[in-house]
Amino acid sequence: MILGIDIGGSHLTAALVDRDSHLLIRDSYKRIHFNSKGTAEEIINAWSDLINDVFEKNHILNKKIGIAMPGPFDYEKGISIIKGLDKYESLYQLNVKELLATKLNIPTSHILMMNDAAAFLQGEVHGGAAVGYHDAIGITLGTGTGTAAHHHGITRDANLGPSPFMDSIADDYFSTRWFLRRHKELTGKSADDVKSIAKRYPSEIAIRKLFSEFAQNLTPFLQGFAEKEKPQVIIMGGNIALCSNLFLPELESNLRKANINTPILLSTLGEDAAILGAASLFKSTSIVL
Repeated sequence: MILGIDIGGSHLTAALVDRDSHLLIRDSYKRIHFNSKGTAEEIINAWSDLINDVFEKNHILNKKIGIAMPGPFDYEKGISIIKGLDKYESLYQLNVKELLATKLNIPTSHILMMNDAAAFLQGEVHGGAAVGYHDAIGITLGTGTGTAAHHHGITRDANLGPSPFMDSIADDYFSTRWFLRRHKELTGKSADDVKSIAKRYPSEIAIRKLFSEFAQNLTPFLQGFAEKEKPQVIIMGGNIALCSNLFLPELESNLRKANINTPILLSTLGEDAAILGAASLFKSTSIVL
């Protein structure tokens, strides 16, 4: 059993994964919210308490942990280089892997870390929508834009979120904050999240325009990504993807016009994808960066 962990901006989700069957042990599933703006000690303690709780309740003696973590991060060494992102400032330049290993009393070799977008795609390759595909790309649409590529057993972070796009960067166009900002520009109203905006799609022209703009913007971004990686399939996930019925048909039509006929499949694992992907770091046939 490997403990797979998905760490976000304010939450940690963990579950034991059977390394051979790629199945999550549902009874071991745990999720906590914590303060990512807290001290390094507060953050490490919150993570360690949950990890120890899962291991103890499931009587796991050989403790191995795969962690999906947002970047920028030196995943091999375990050193955080996250700075200026309003989260994990206290972990900057610290060896998170060593801090955790010391707190948990396990060897550092029993903790492997990876990028969260790569973990998402790796999980889908192992047990989700990308099973059976040798070449795949993944995109997660949520608080930011995650991108990853998988080719013949090797999954890597494509890191296209910070890449230049239009008058800014991709993250500023393919994220919740774009929807909230553009929604206010079009309607004069504030909204809490994309889900609440999507509910008004049938009745408001401005909301339909909003999702159409999103599809139009996403078209050249995905086109360039697909042309570079030449995948057999594109896997889409993240909270915004839950509203994909409002923009995916137009996006697919636009891509076909650009001679991109690669199928776009929605994640079948949801938040479990990153947990499964992180746990798969301990399977020798997979390399994830």
